[in-house]
Amino acid sequence: MVVSRTPLRLAVLGDSIAFGTGAARPEDTLGARLSAALRADGHEVELSVLAVPGAVSADLTAQVRRALSAAGRAPDVAVVVVGANDLARLVPTESAAAALGSAVTALRGAGTDVVVVPAPDMSSIPFVPPAFRPVVRAASAQLQRRQEAVAASAGARVAAVAAHVGRSFESDPSMFAADRFHPSSAGYAAIASALTPVVLATACERRDGTAA
Repeated sequence: MVVSRTPLRLAVLGDSIAFGTGAARPEDTLGARLSAALRADGHEVELSVLAVPGAVSADLTAQVRRALSAAGRAPDVAVVVVGANDLARLVPTESAAAALGSAVTALRGAGTDVVVVPAPDMSSIPFVPPAFRPVVRAASAQLQRRQEAVAASAGARVAAVAAHVGRSFESDPSMFAADRFHPSSAGYAAIASALTPVVLATACERRDGTAA
């Protein structure tokens, strides 16, 4: 393990999942879990959580502005988790995807390496009626595909977290917090487990000077 002496500036942008709503403890949130994994891998980490609960993709513009102006330095790595509220509010897929692409382009232009987590499969939410789940699943998949395409085109890595955790969220109620909408601490552990390898690879490539 190579120990980095220069702190890695990690920014987490997006919605309530990026913020950590539903986690029982601060250390259970996504940003805290990713920071812990990076530190275990030898990185010093400066974490900034700029995510805002309820945010849609269009709200990333303000978050990116804050990320790039904080301490006069752009983040080294930004993790963007967004899309659930676009689906819940019926934001057109192309509008949501375009907003995400613009955010990634701005971050990459500032020298930040970006990891994008596309929208979750909203059909797994407990209070979605079974009759509507196929429609919600299809809408989620459509947005995910467009997010993946625009993120990759803009130079981000895509972490297809939903493909790894979807079955757990469908079958295990403990993945959800008491509001039956946001992840619980167990849910965040599953999301972080799927996301961490991509973030570690991004951070290590940056540290070793091989990042794109």
